Amino acid sequence: MPLSPPAKRRHYHTRDIQCRGYFREDGLWDVEGQMTDVKTYDFENSDRGEVKAGEPVHEMHIRLTLDDSFEIKAIEAATDHGPFSVCAAIAPSYEKLVGVRIGPGFRKAVKDRMGGVAGCTHLTELLFPMATVAYQTLYASRNQARRDAGLPVEEDFNRPKRKPRQIDSCHALRADGPVVREQWPDFYTGPERAERRAEGGDA
Repeated sequence: MPLSPPAKRRHYHTRDIQCRGYFREDGLWDVEGQMTDVKTYDFENSDRGEVKAGEPVHEMHIRLTLDDSFEIKAIEAATDHGPFSVCAAIAPSYEKLVGVRIGPGFRKAVKDRMGGVAGCTHLTELLFPMATVAYQTLYASRNQARRDAGLPVEEDFNRPKRKPRQIDSCHALRADGPVVREQWPDFYTGPERAERRAEGGDA
């Protein structure tokens, strides 16, 4: 269902974020992100002079290379457009994130290494939707990527031994709901599971 019709208004700013996940021939994964900010009007910038409507104010790129455990094996960052000429100089510092694993504590690890003057606000912000796309890519696509590449399929990806962290992360993925019952029956806590336990059929 779309949003309701808006009030009369004028468009001033657009931020586009695109993230894509890839399976590499060497068995690793790439997640690439791009953030672009544009205005609908011309304005003066102290470093760049006049910035035309539609010309990027910010245009940043990041490539994360991950293994199956979500550990960052390599990272590359680039700034094509920034409000100041010095913005691009910080990009190589993002290599400090090599070895960090996307998962619990990821946001803190990023802020500890890249927060404040150690990083770029916009490159750092881009990492967080990229982390979500990493989950969408690896968890949802590992078996399919291996089939497409003619590699053995690891069925355990679909039958995790520990409770997936997605469970109880939102309304749709509540532990007693129909999605978890279908996707991760071993971790389902709804009424059917309770009934089976009461009958002694399911531990």
